[in-house]
Amino acid sequence: MTAGTCARSGLMLTALLCLAHPGWTIEGEAPLVEIGARRELFVDHHVIDVLHGVQLVLHAPRDEGIVLRFDQPWEGPFCGYCTVIRDEDTYRLYYRGLPSAGRDGSAAEVCCYAESPDGVQWKKPALGLFEVAGTRANNVILANAAPVTHNFSPLLDTRPDVPADQRYKALGGTMDSGLVAYVSPDGTHWRRLVDQPVLRTAAVPFPYMFDSQNVAFWSSCEGQYACYFRVFQDGVRRICRTTSPDFVHWSAPVLMEYRRHTGSVPLEHLYTNQTHPYFRAPHLYVSVAARFMPDRQVVSDAQAAALGVNPQYYRDTSDAIFMTTRGGAWYDREFLRGFIRPGIGLSNWVSRTNYPALNVVPTGPAEMSVYVNQDYAQTTAHLRRYSLRLDGFASAQADGDGGTLVTRPIQFAGRRLTINFATSAAGSVRVELQRADGTPIPGFAREDAIEQIGNEIERVVSWKAGSDVSALAGQPIRLCFLLRDADLYAFRFSSDEVVP
Repeated sequence: MTAGTCARSGLMLTALLCLAHPGWTIEGEAPLVEIGARRELFVDHHVIDVLHGVQLVLHAPRDEGIVLRFDQPWEGPFCGYCTVIRDEDTYRLYYRGLPSAGRDGSAAEVCCYAESPDGVQWKKPALGLFEVAGTRANNVILANAAPVTHNFSPLLDTRPDVPADQRYKALGGTMDSGLVAYVSPDGTHWRRLVDQPVLRTAAVPFPYMFDSQNVAFWSSCEGQYACYFRVFQDGVRRICRTTSPDFVHWSAPVLMEYRRHTGSVPLEHLYTNQTHPYFRAPHLYVSVAARFMPDRQVVSDAQAAALGVNPQYYRDTSDAIFMTTRGGAWYDREFLRGFIRPGIGLSNWVSRTNYPALNVVPTGPAEMSVYVNQDYAQTTAHLRRYSLRLDGFASAQADGDGGTLVTRPIQFAGRRLTINFATSAAGSVRVELQRADGTPIPGFAREDAIEQIGNEIERVVSWKAGSDVSALAGQPIRLCFLLRDADLYAFRFSSDEVVP
Protein backbone atom coordinates (compact mmCIF):
# COMPACT_ATOMS: atom_id res chain seq x y z
CA MET A 1 0.00 0.00 0.00
CA THR A 2 1.34 3.45 -0.90
CA ALA A 3 1.36 6.59 1.21
CA GLY A 4 -1.11 8.14 -1.22
CA THR A 5 -3.60 5.31 -0.70
CA CYS A 6 -3.29 5.76 3.06
CA ALA A 7 -3.89 9.49 2.80
CA ARG A 8 -7.17 8.91 1.01
CA SER A 9 -8.49 7.13 4.11
CA GLY A 10 -8.91 10.54 5.70
CA LEU A 11 -6.73 9.76 8.71
CA MET A 12 -3.40 11.55 8.90
CA LEU A 13 -2.25 8.90 11.34
CA THR A 14 -2.72 6.20 8.75
CA ALA A 15 -0.64 8.13 6.24
CA LEU A 16 2.18 8.72 8.68
CA LEU A 17 2.33 5.10 9.77
CA CYS A 18 2.12 3.80 6.24
CA LEU A 19 5.08 5.95 5.23
CA ALA A 20 7.12 4.26 7.92
CA HIS A 21 5.61 0.79 7.48
CA PRO A 22 4.36 -0.03 3.96
CA GLY A 23 1.36 -2.34 3.98
CA TRP A 24 0.15 -1.14 7.36
CA THR A 25 -3.25 0.55 7.57
CA ILE A 26 -5.93 1.55 10.05
CA GLU A 27 -9.41 0.59 8.98
CA GLY A 28 -11.92 3.35 9.69
CA GLU A 29 -11.98 5.91 12.47
CA ALA A 30 -11.51 4.62 16.02
CA PRO A 31 -14.07 5.67 18.67
CA LEU A 32 -13.13 8.00 21.52
CA VAL A 33 -12.36 6.36 24.88
CA GLU A 34 -12.84 8.55 27.95
CA ILE A 35 -10.33 7.33 30.53
CA GLY A 36 -10.15 10.32 32.89
CA ALA A 37 -7.57 9.42 35.53
CA ARG A 38 -8.18 5.66 35.30
CA ARG A 39 -5.29 3.25 35.03
CA GLU A 40 -5.48 1.20 31.83
CA LEU A 41 -3.81 -2.20 31.58
CA PHE A 42 -2.79 -3.92 28.35
CA VAL A 43 -4.91 -7.01 28.93
CA ASP A 44 -7.28 -6.40 26.01
CA HIS A 45 -7.68 -4.11 22.99
CA HIS A 46 -10.00 -1.63 24.71
CA VAL A 47 -7.71 1.37 24.15
CA ILE A 48 -5.56 -0.04 21.32
CA ASP A 49 -6.01 1.02 17.71
CA VAL A 50 -2.80 -0.14 16.02
CA LEU A 51 -0.02 -2.59 16.85
CA HIS A 52 3.04 -2.88 14.66
CA GLY A 53 5.94 -5.01 15.86
CA VAL A 54 4.17 -5.18 19.24
CA GLN A 55 2.06 -8.00 20.66
CA LEU A 56 0.06 -8.52 23.82
CA VAL A 57 1.75 -11.19 25.94
CA LEU A 58 0.27 -13.05 28.91
CA HIS A 59 2.75 -13.45 31.78
CA ALA A 60 3.03 -16.57 33.94
CA PRO A 61 2.80 -16.02 37.71
CA ARG A 62 5.78 -17.16 39.77
CA ASP A 63 5.32 -20.11 42.13
CA GLU A 64 5.99 -18.90 45.69
CA GLY A 65 5.20 -22.21 47.39
CA ILE A 66 2.66 -23.57 49.85
CA VAL A 67 1.13 -21.06 52.25
CA LEU A 68 -1.51 -23.20 54.00
CA ARG A 69 -2.03 -26.94 54.44
CA PHE A 70 -5.54 -28.31 54.90
CA ASP A 71 -4.41 -30.67 57.64
CA GLN A 72 -6.99 -30.34 60.43
CA PRO A 73 -9.67 -33.01 61.05
CA TRP A 74 -12.45 -30.62 59.94
CA GLU A 75 -10.50 -29.57 56.78
CA GLY A 76 -8.99 -32.37 54.72
CA PRO A 77 -8.59 -33.41 51.07
CA PHE A 78 -11.79 -31.81 49.83
CA CYS A 79 -11.22 -28.26 50.98
CA GLY A 80 -11.99 -25.77 48.24
CA TYR A 81 -13.75 -22.65 46.97
CA CYS A 82 -11.22 -20.33 48.60
CA THR A 83 -11.61 -16.56 48.94
CA VAL A 84 -8.83 -14.12 49.90
CA ILE A 85 -9.76 -10.62 51.09
CA ARG A 86 -7.45 -7.79 52.09
CA ASP A 87 -9.02 -5.52 54.69
CA GLU A 88 -6.53 -2.73 55.47
CA ASP A 89 -3.70 -4.48 57.39
CA THR A 90 -5.37 -7.90 57.61
CA TYR A 91 -5.68 -10.57 54.95
CA ARG A 92 -8.56 -12.98 55.42
CA LEU A 93 -8.90 -16.43 53.86
CA TYR A 94 -12.14 -18.41 53.67
CA TYR A 95 -12.50 -21.96 52.41
CA ARG A 96 -14.71 -25.01 52.62
CA GLY A 97 -13.63 -27.69 55.08
CA LEU A 98 -14.55 -31.24 54.08
CA PRO A 99 -12.54 -34.27 55.23
CA SER A 100 -14.30 -36.89 53.08
CA ALA A 101 -16.12 -36.99 49.76
CA GLY A 102 -19.89 -36.70 49.81
CA ARG A 103 -22.83 -35.06 48.15
CA ASP A 104 -22.81 -31.31 47.58
CA GLY A 105 -24.31 -29.48 50.51
CA SER A 106 -23.81 -32.21 53.11
CA ALA A 107 -23.86 -31.48 56.84
CA ALA A 108 -20.14 -32.34 57.04
CA GLU A 109 -19.19 -29.15 55.16
CA VAL A 110 -18.01 -26.15 57.19
CA CYS A 111 -16.48 -22.79 56.32
CA CYS A 112 -12.97 -22.30 57.67
CA TYR A 113 -10.95 -19.13 58.22
CA ALA A 114 -7.28 -18.11 58.31
CA GLU A 115 -5.62 -14.71 58.50
CA SER A 116 -2.34 -13.04 57.68
CA PRO A 117 -0.61 -9.67 58.18
CA ASP A 118 0.98 -9.75 54.72
CA GLY A 119 -0.70 -12.38 52.54
CA VAL A 120 2.40 -14.58 52.85
CA GLN A 121 2.46 -15.98 56.40
CA TRP A 122 -0.90 -17.42 57.44
CA LYS A 123 -2.31 -18.73 60.72
CA LYS A 124 -5.50 -20.51 61.70
CA PRO A 125 -6.96 -18.84 64.80
CA ALA A 126 -8.83 -20.91 67.38
CA LEU A 127 -12.12 -18.97 67.27
CA GLY A 128 -14.31 -21.14 69.51
CA LEU A 129 -17.44 -20.35 67.52
CA PHE A 130 -18.61 -23.87 66.66
CA GLU A 131 -17.92 -27.35 67.96
CA VAL A 132 -16.62 -29.47 65.10
CA ALA A 133 -14.91 -32.88 65.31
CA GLY A 134 -15.35 -32.80 69.08
CA THR A 135 -13.68 -29.44 69.73
CA ARG A 136 -14.29 -25.70 69.71
CA ALA A 137 -10.57 -25.01 69.36
CA ASN A 138 -10.90 -24.60 65.61
CA ASN A 139 -10.95 -22.00 62.84
CA VAL A 140 -14.55 -22.61 61.72
CA ILE A 141 -16.67 -19.50 61.14
CA LEU A 142 -19.82 -21.25 59.86
CA ALA A 143 -21.19 -24.72 60.54
CA ASN A 144 -24.59 -26.46 60.72
CA ALA A 145 -25.74 -24.31 57.79
CA ALA A 146 -25.89 -26.80 54.93
CA PRO A 147 -26.01 -26.35 51.99
CA VAL A 148 -24.68 -22.77 52.37
CA THR A 149 -21.35 -24.10 53.65
CA HIS A 150 -20.80 -25.99 50.39
CA ASN A 151 -19.55 -22.84 48.67
CA PHE A 152 -19.78 -19.94 51.15
CA SER A 153 -18.08 -17.02 49.37
CA PRO A 154 -17.56 -13.75 51.31
CA LEU A 155 -16.84 -10.24 50.05
CA LEU A 156 -15.78 -6.98 51.67
CA ASP A 157 -18.57 -4.56 50.78
CA THR A 158 -16.99 -1.30 49.59
CA ARG A 159 -20.30 0.48 49.01
CA PRO A 160 -19.86 3.96 50.56
CA ASP A 161 -23.00 3.88 52.72
CA VAL A 162 -22.93 0.23 53.79
CA PRO A 163 -24.11 -0.28 57.42
CA ALA A 164 -21.32 -1.24 59.82
CA ASP A 165 -22.95 -4.56 60.70
CA GLN A 166 -23.10 -5.50 57.00
CA ARG A 167 -19.55 -4.57 56.06
CA TYR A 168 -18.95 -8.17 55.02
CA LYS A 169 -21.42 -10.07 52.87
CA ALA A 170 -21.50 -13.58 51.45
CA LEU A 171 -23.46 -15.89 49.19
CA GLY A 172 -23.80 -19.63 49.47
CA GLY A 173 -26.12 -22.44 48.49
CA THR A 174 -26.93 -25.02 45.86
CA MET A 175 -29.61 -25.53 43.26
CA ASP A 176 -31.87 -27.07 45.92
CA SER A 177 -31.65 -24.08 48.27
CA GLY A 178 -31.02 -21.14 45.95
CA LEU A 179 -28.45 -18.52 46.91
CA VAL A 180 -28.64 -17.40 50.54
CA ALA A 181 -27.19 -14.04 51.63
CA TYR A 182 -25.23 -13.57 54.86
CA VAL A 183 -23.72 -10.46 56.50
CA SER A 184 -21.06 -9.81 59.14
CA PRO A 185 -19.52 -6.78 60.87
CA ASP A 186 -16.05 -8.36 61.18
CA GLY A 187 -15.79 -11.24 58.71
CA THR A 188 -16.02 -13.96 61.38
CA HIS A 189 -19.47 -13.64 63.01
CA TRP A 190 -22.20 -14.20 60.43
CA ARG A 191 -25.99 -14.02 60.24
CA ARG A 192 -28.54 -14.28 57.46
CA LEU A 193 -29.37 -11.00 55.75
CA VAL A 194 -32.94 -12.12 55.00
CA ASP A 195 -34.77 -15.35 55.76
CA GLN A 196 -35.43 -16.37 52.16
CA PRO A 197 -32.91 -17.05 49.38
CA VAL A 198 -32.08 -13.90 47.43
CA LEU A 199 -31.70 -15.73 44.11
CA ARG A 200 -33.87 -18.74 43.42
CA THR A 201 -33.48 -21.54 40.93
CA ALA A 202 -36.76 -20.57 39.27
CA ALA A 203 -35.27 -17.17 38.36
CA VAL A 204 -32.42 -18.73 36.36
CA PRO A 205 -33.42 -19.80 32.81
CA PHE A 206 -30.54 -22.27 32.50
CA PRO A 207 -30.07 -25.82 33.80
CA TYR A 208 -28.07 -26.76 36.88
CA MET A 209 -26.70 -23.75 38.75
CA PHE A 210 -25.16 -22.55 42.04
CA ASP A 211 -23.20 -25.71 42.95
CA SER A 212 -19.90 -23.94 42.18
CA GLN A 213 -18.50 -20.78 43.84
CA ASN A 214 -20.93 -17.88 43.41
CA VAL A 215 -18.92 -14.65 43.52
CA ALA A 216 -20.25 -11.14 44.11
CA PHE A 217 -18.89 -7.63 44.71
CA TRP A 218 -19.90 -3.99 44.89
CA SER A 219 -18.99 -2.30 41.60
CA SER A 220 -18.00 1.32 42.17
CA CYS A 221 -18.07 2.02 38.43
CA GLU A 222 -21.51 0.48 37.86
CA GLY A 223 -23.01 1.64 41.16
CA GLN A 224 -24.51 -1.78 41.89
CA TYR A 225 -23.65 -5.28 43.06
CA ALA A 226 -22.64 -7.84 40.47
CA CYS A 227 -22.71 -11.60 40.87
CA TYR A 228 -21.17 -14.22 38.58
CA PHE A 229 -22.13 -17.87 38.88
CA ARG A 230 -21.90 -21.08 36.88
CA VAL A 231 -24.60 -22.84 34.90
CA PHE A 232 -24.74 -25.61 32.31
CA GLN A 233 -25.71 -24.61 28.79
CA ASP A 234 -25.77 -27.24 26.04
CA GLY A 235 -23.58 -29.48 28.16
CA VAL A 236 -20.86 -26.84 28.77
CA ARG A 237 -20.07 -25.16 32.07
CA ARG A 238 -20.82 -21.48 31.41
CA ILE A 239 -21.03 -18.26 33.46
CA CYS A 240 -24.05 -16.06 34.17
CA ARG A 241 -24.13 -12.50 35.49
CA THR A 242 -26.80 -10.80 37.57
CA THR A 243 -26.88 -7.40 39.30
CA SER A 244 -28.56 -5.89 42.33
CA PRO A 245 -28.97 -2.47 43.98
CA ASP A 246 -29.23 -3.93 47.51
CA PHE A 247 -27.86 -7.52 47.54
CA VAL A 248 -31.41 -8.83 47.96
CA HIS A 249 -33.21 -8.14 44.69
CA TRP A 250 -31.31 -9.45 41.66
CA SER A 251 -31.86 -8.93 37.94
CA ALA A 252 -32.65 -11.67 35.45
CA PRO A 253 -29.34 -13.54 34.85
CA VAL A 254 -27.57 -13.07 31.52
CA LEU A 255 -25.37 -15.73 29.95
CA MET A 256 -21.83 -14.41 29.44
CA GLU A 257 -20.20 -14.69 26.01
CA TYR A 258 -16.52 -14.67 25.07
CA ARG A 259 -14.57 -12.68 22.49
CA ARG A 260 -11.08 -11.63 21.41
CA HIS A 261 -10.03 -8.97 18.96
CA THR A 262 -9.24 -11.48 16.21
CA GLY A 263 -12.62 -13.19 16.31
CA SER A 264 -14.48 -16.00 18.01
CA VAL A 265 -13.34 -17.96 21.05
CA PRO A 266 -13.93 -21.70 21.50
CA LEU A 267 -16.18 -22.66 24.41
CA GLU A 268 -14.42 -24.42 27.27
CA HIS A 269 -15.67 -25.69 30.62
CA LEU A 270 -15.03 -23.00 33.24
CA TYR A 271 -15.66 -24.48 36.66
CA THR A 272 -15.15 -21.36 38.76
CA ASN A 273 -14.89 -17.84 37.34
CA GLN A 274 -13.43 -15.76 40.23
CA THR A 275 -14.45 -12.47 38.62
CA HIS A 276 -13.61 -9.39 40.70
CA PRO A 277 -12.53 -5.74 40.30
CA TYR A 278 -8.78 -5.32 39.96
CA PHE A 279 -7.71 -3.34 43.02
CA ARG A 280 -5.60 -0.80 41.05
CA ALA A 281 -8.19 -0.34 38.30
CA PRO A 282 -11.65 -1.24 39.69
CA HIS A 283 -13.41 -0.52 36.40
CA LEU A 284 -11.62 -3.61 35.04
CA TYR A 285 -12.86 -6.95 36.34
CA VAL A 286 -10.29 -9.73 36.15
CA SER A 287 -11.16 -13.41 36.14
CA VAL A 288 -8.65 -16.10 37.06
CA ALA A 289 -10.93 -18.98 36.20
CA ALA A 290 -10.60 -22.74 36.66
CA ARG A 291 -10.62 -24.44 33.26
CA PHE A 292 -11.97 -27.96 33.61
CA MET A 293 -11.10 -30.68 31.10
CA PRO A 294 -13.60 -33.52 31.64
CA ASP A 295 -12.35 -37.04 30.85
CA ARG A 296 -8.88 -35.74 29.96
CA GLN A 297 -7.07 -38.31 32.09
CA VAL A 298 -3.36 -37.93 32.75
CA VAL A 299 -2.90 -40.13 35.83
CA SER A 300 -3.24 -43.89 35.34
CA ASP A 301 -5.16 -46.12 37.74
CA ALA A 302 -1.90 -47.47 39.18
CA GLN A 303 -0.44 -43.99 39.57
CA ALA A 304 -3.61 -42.78 41.28
CA ALA A 305 -3.41 -45.65 43.74
CA ALA A 306 0.22 -44.79 44.49
CA LEU A 307 -0.71 -41.14 45.06
CA GLY A 308 -3.56 -42.11 47.35
CA VAL A 309 -5.98 -39.87 45.46
CA ASN A 310 -9.67 -40.55 46.00
CA PRO A 311 -10.84 -42.95 43.24
CA GLN A 312 -13.52 -40.48 42.06
CA TYR A 313 -11.06 -37.66 41.40
CA TYR A 314 -8.34 -38.42 38.90
CA ARG A 315 -10.00 -38.97 35.52
CA ASP A 316 -10.13 -35.24 34.64
CA THR A 317 -7.64 -32.41 34.81
CA SER A 318 -7.73 -28.63 35.10
CA ASP A 319 -5.70 -25.44 35.14
CA ALA A 320 -6.26 -21.66 35.41
CA ILE A 321 -6.98 -19.22 32.58
CA PHE A 322 -7.11 -15.42 32.52
CA MET A 323 -9.82 -13.19 31.10
CA THR A 324 -11.36 -9.79 31.79
CA THR A 325 -14.66 -7.97 31.55
CA ARG A 326 -15.78 -4.36 31.96
CA GLY A 327 -19.36 -5.15 32.89
CA GLY A 328 -22.05 -6.30 30.51
CA ALA A 329 -22.39 -9.73 28.94
CA TRP A 330 -18.88 -10.22 27.50
CA TYR A 331 -15.58 -11.59 28.71
CA ASP A 332 -12.47 -10.67 26.76
CA ARG A 333 -10.45 -13.88 26.34
CA GLU A 334 -7.55 -12.30 24.53
CA PHE A 335 -5.25 -15.11 25.64
CA LEU A 336 -6.19 -18.72 24.93
CA ARG A 337 -3.12 -20.21 26.62
CA GLY A 338 -3.16 -21.31 30.24
CA PHE A 339 -2.37 -18.68 32.88
CA ILE A 340 -1.25 -21.04 35.68
CA ARG A 341 -0.22 -24.47 34.44
CA PRO A 342 -0.26 -27.58 36.61
CA GLY A 343 3.06 -28.06 38.37
CA ILE A 344 5.63 -30.82 38.15
CA GLY A 345 4.42 -34.12 39.60
CA LEU A 346 1.33 -36.24 39.04
CA SER A 347 -0.38 -34.86 42.16
CA ASN A 348 -1.00 -31.69 40.11
CA TRP A 349 -2.82 -33.54 37.33
CA VAL A 350 -5.82 -34.98 39.15
CA SER A 351 -9.43 -33.85 38.93
CA ARG A 352 -10.52 -30.51 40.40
CA THR A 353 -7.07 -29.38 41.42
CA ASN A 354 -5.41 -26.08 40.40
CA TYR A 355 -8.58 -24.10 41.20
CA PRO A 356 -7.73 -20.43 41.87
CA ALA A 357 -8.97 -18.62 44.95
CA LEU A 358 -11.18 -15.56 44.50
CA ASN A 359 -9.34 -12.20 44.37
CA VAL A 360 -5.88 -11.00 43.41
CA VAL A 361 -4.38 -8.97 46.28
CA PRO A 362 -1.27 -6.79 46.79
CA THR A 363 1.50 -8.49 48.78
CA GLY A 364 4.36 -6.00 48.40
CA PRO A 365 5.29 -2.57 47.04
CA ALA A 366 5.67 -4.00 43.52
CA GLU A 367 3.94 -7.37 43.91
CA MET A 368 0.49 -8.93 43.85
CA SER A 369 -0.54 -12.52 44.52
CA VAL A 370 -3.07 -15.09 43.42
CA TYR A 371 -3.68 -18.28 45.39
CA VAL A 372 -4.42 -21.75 44.02
CA ASN A 373 -6.04 -24.81 45.61
CA GLN A 374 -3.87 -27.86 44.82
CA ASP A 375 -3.55 -31.61 45.48
CA TYR A 376 -7.33 -31.97 45.63
CA ALA A 377 -8.71 -35.28 46.98
CA GLN A 378 -5.29 -36.08 48.47
CA THR A 379 -3.94 -35.97 52.02
CA THR A 380 -1.44 -33.35 50.83
CA ALA A 381 -4.19 -30.84 49.86
CA HIS A 382 -3.01 -27.26 50.29
CA LEU A 383 -3.21 -23.64 49.13
CA ARG A 384 -0.31 -22.26 47.10
CA ARG A 385 0.68 -18.64 46.39
CA TYR A 386 1.76 -17.28 43.00
CA SER A 387 3.11 -13.75 42.47
CA LEU A 388 3.17 -11.15 39.69
CA ARG A 389 4.39 -7.58 39.42
CA LEU A 390 1.66 -5.00 39.95
CA ASP A 391 -0.45 -4.69 36.77
CA GLY A 392 1.60 -7.57 35.38
CA PHE A 393 -1.05 -9.94 34.07
CA ALA A 394 -0.02 -9.07 30.51
CA SER A 395 1.97 -6.48 28.60
CA ALA A 396 2.42 -4.87 25.22
CA GLN A 397 5.80 -6.27 24.23
CA ALA A 398 8.33 -5.45 21.52
CA ASP A 399 11.65 -7.13 20.81
CA GLY A 400 14.94 -5.53 19.86
CA ASP A 401 13.71 -4.61 16.38
CA GLY A 402 11.25 -2.19 17.99
CA GLY A 403 7.57 -1.59 17.47
CA THR A 404 4.74 0.87 17.85
CA LEU A 405 1.44 0.87 19.73
CA VAL A 406 -1.08 3.61 18.93
CA THR A 407 -4.13 4.08 21.10
CA ARG A 408 -7.58 5.04 20.00
CA PRO A 409 -8.40 8.70 20.62
CA ILE A 410 -8.62 9.12 24.39
CA GLN A 411 -9.78 11.89 26.69
CA PHE A 412 -7.89 12.17 29.98
CA ALA A 413 -7.77 14.21 33.19
CA GLY A 414 -4.55 15.09 34.98
CA ARG A 415 -1.13 16.73 34.65
CA ARG A 416 1.26 13.87 34.09
CA LEU A 417 1.44 10.57 32.25
CA THR A 418 2.88 7.64 34.18
CA ILE A 419 3.74 4.19 32.84
CA ASN A 420 4.40 0.75 34.33
CA PHE A 421 7.17 -0.67 32.15
CA ALA A 422 10.36 -2.69 31.93
CA THR A 423 13.17 -2.52 29.38
CA SER A 424 16.41 -4.35 28.83
CA ALA A 425 19.67 -2.42 29.16
CA ALA A 426 19.47 -1.78 25.41
CA GLY A 427 15.72 -1.17 25.32
CA SER A 428 13.55 1.90 25.72
CA VAL A 429 10.08 3.41 25.70
CA ARG A 430 9.26 6.77 24.12
CA VAL A 431 5.83 8.38 23.97
CA GLU A 432 4.50 10.69 21.29
CA LEU A 433 1.25 12.57 21.87
CA GLN A 434 -0.87 13.01 18.76
CA ARG A 435 -4.07 14.74 17.82
CA ALA A 436 -7.06 12.53 17.05
CA ASP A 437 -6.15 12.64 13.35
CA GLY A 438 -2.69 11.25 14.11
CA THR A 439 -0.60 14.39 13.65
CA PRO A 440 2.07 14.91 16.33
CA ILE A 441 1.35 17.63 18.88
CA PRO A 442 4.14 20.26 18.91
CA GLY A 443 6.40 19.78 21.89
CA PHE A 444 5.22 16.18 22.38
CA ALA A 445 6.43 14.59 19.13
CA ARG A 446 8.72 11.58 19.13
CA GLU A 447 11.80 13.74 18.59
CA ASP A 448 10.82 15.65 21.76
CA ALA A 449 10.28 12.52 23.84
CA ILE A 450 12.78 11.65 26.58
CA GLU A 451 13.81 8.01 26.31
CA GLN A 452 12.53 5.95 29.26
CA ILE A 453 14.90 3.17 30.30
CA GLY A 454 14.52 0.97 33.37
CA ASN A 455 12.01 -1.15 35.27
CA GLU A 456 9.43 0.75 37.34
CA ILE A 457 5.84 0.49 38.46
CA GLU A 458 5.27 4.27 38.17
CA ARG A 459 7.54 6.33 35.90
CA VAL A 460 6.55 9.87 34.96
CA VAL A 461 6.94 10.32 31.20
CA SER A 462 8.62 13.53 30.03
CA TRP A 463 9.54 15.47 26.94
CA LYS A 464 12.17 18.14 26.37
CA ALA A 465 9.83 20.78 27.75
CA GLY A 466 8.94 18.72 30.83
CA SER A 467 6.17 16.39 31.96
CA ASP A 468 3.15 18.71 32.26
CA VAL A 469 0.38 17.64 29.85
CA SER A 470 -2.49 19.44 31.60
CA ALA A 471 -3.02 21.77 28.61
CA LEU A 472 -4.24 18.72 26.66
CA ALA A 473 -6.62 17.41 29.34
CA GLY A 474 -10.17 16.98 28.09
CA GLN A 475 -9.09 17.00 24.44
CA PRO A 476 -9.16 13.92 22.21
CA ILE A 477 -5.58 12.74 21.75
CA ARG A 478 -3.74 9.56 20.85
CA LEU A 479 -0.76 8.02 22.61
CA CYS A 480 1.90 6.57 20.34
CA PHE A 481 4.21 4.27 22.32
CA LEU A 482 7.51 3.49 20.63
CA LEU A 483 8.88 0.34 22.27
CA ARG A 484 12.22 -1.39 21.82
CA ASP A 485 13.05 -4.57 23.78
CA ALA A 486 10.46 -3.49 26.32
CA ASP A 487 7.23 -4.45 28.09
CA LEU A 488 4.51 -1.87 28.73
CA TYR A 489 2.05 -3.05 31.38
CA ALA A 490 -0.14 -0.04 32.09
CA PHE A 491 -0.47 3.74 31.90
CA ARG A 492 -2.36 6.41 33.77
CA PHE A 493 -2.76 10.18 33.82
CA SER A 494 -2.49 11.72 37.25
CA SER A 495 -2.44 15.08 39.01
CA ASP A 496 0.29 13.86 41.36
CA GLU A 497 4.04 13.96 40.95
CA VAL A 498 4.22 10.22 41.60
CA VAL A 499 1.13 8.04 41.69
CA PRO A 500 0.95 6.00 44.91
